[in-house]
Amino acid sequence: MKILEANNGALTNFEVLDFLRAKGASKDPTRVLAKVAQSEYKVYDYLIDTAARDQTRESINEFLESVKSHDLAKAEILNIINIRPTNIVEIFPIIECCDTRFSDEELTEIVEIVKRTLPPPPEDANGAEATKSNVEEGGEQMETS
Repeated sequence: MKILEANNGALTNFEVLDFLRAKGASKDPTRVLAKVAQSEYKVYDYLIDTAARDQTRESINEFLESVKSHDLAKAEILNIINIRPTNIVEIFPIIECCDTRFSDEELTEIVEIVKRTLPPPPEDANGAEATKSNVEEGGEQMETS
């Protein structure tokens, strides 16, 4: 992978993670042999625990095609891909003047597109499994305040 033009635009977390993987970053204990800076490993370690870990170019392209009909700015699309909001409350701070630009139905449609096209964050998948296994074992969930 080669950078053709520096500072040509913002990247999604997936693109950064893909670049770091191409450079040799991984969770492998022998990763010190790769030509990756320590700061890049810290970025890799962060991104590998986000939704970017399971995203693919195809899923992002499908999201971009599906959301074309909505009038979203490039920065808003980038943030939606990176943050992956799962409800209207999470999408409000991402979209500027959200309440005046979109109806509740349109926002629900955008959230449904996100859920359909972008994979869930790793913690959601693990959290759902942990909750399911806890309920199966007859355990109770604790309320946190």
